[in-house]
Amino acid sequence: MTDEVVEWIRSKYESLLPDLNELARRRWAAVEAMSLGRGGITVVAKASGLSDRTIRNGIRELRTGVTLSEGRQRRVGGGRKRAASRDPDLIQALESLVEPVTRGDPQSPLKWTCKSTRALSRELQARGHGVSASTVARLLKISGYSLQSNRKTLEGKQHPDRDAQFRHINRRVKAQQRAGQPAISVDTKKKELIGKYKNPGRTWRPHGKPIEVQTHDFPDRNKGKAVPYGVYDISRNEAWVNVGITGDTAEFAVASIREWWKRLGRRRYGTIKRLLITADSGGSNSSRGRLWKLQLQELADELQIEIEVSHFPPGTSKWNKIEHRVFCHITRTWSYCQISCTRGG
Repeated sequence: MTDEVVEWIRSKYESLLPDLNELARRRWAAVEAMSLGRGGITVVAKASGLSDRTIRNGIRELRTGVTLSEGRQRRVGGGRKRAASRDPDLIQALESLVEPVTRGDPQSPLKWTCKSTRALSRELQARGHGVSASTVARLLKISGYSLQSNRKTLEGKQHPDRDAQFRHINRRVKAQQRAGQPAISVDTKKKELIGKYKNPGRTWRPHGKPIEVQTHDFPDRNKGKAVPYGVYDISRNEAWVNVGITGDTAEFAVASIREWWKRLGRRRYGTIKRLLITADSGGSNSSRGRLWKLQLQELADELQIEIEVSHFPPGTSKWNKIEHRVFCHITRTWSYCQISCTRGG
């Protein structure tokens, strides 16, 4: 057969290809090969890129009159067999590798493993089971496994009055809201080094020109750290964040509340009689901090109001409203920038 014949068949195949499914491709190639006679299978395979086995299967189907049910492209049981069918011991071998490191509720049908599919595939291959990482992932999914991360759910020993404490805080906040008085949530965000330091996240930049940052995260004594202290107005869904560069102290915490009142609270509420503050039990606003209480008393004397503080139980700071309504946005913003400021700025 000449190259002209190959090109002629290839042009016909490429013209028909968009309209052919697997079954039609196989049988078209078989008809072309049979029409060419001896050597036709080789020519059609070269022109179309189909394997000679596929063309031979098509010829056999035409000669034996094989009919397929509607919607099927090949006979039942055709195609390459699943790895688990070819290797009956594969599932048991995979389970033996995963079971020692399986996590999850034993009563739940959903489990997860801390070994990667590539690591499991390499170990199975070393034991004589030819299996790829994608096949391992499929078998794990069939067996009830999924890829998951850790979940913080174990809170340790709980005080019997913990639920009553939360209910009390909720009642006090609602009472403030009914009276038209402010109820705020306060806390300190994680401190950040000031300067060109590595932060997670990516931004669009000219190719090959990333923002250059320090190799090591050693703090600069002259610049210090950025200390964001937030005040979140629960009723109005508004927040004020004061960023300091010295330390997370009680004076700084109360100064932030004072600035919130001057810049937002006074304009929102005018003359008030009582201010409710919800906070966690540690840090600058610790429930045992004497300086925190002294500074709040000075603020109450200055504003001529009553200040009520409700502390969340130890280990429950994640339930503080400001954690979910304000600090998540700060984390997302700081992930894509470096903090650059100077003292007095």
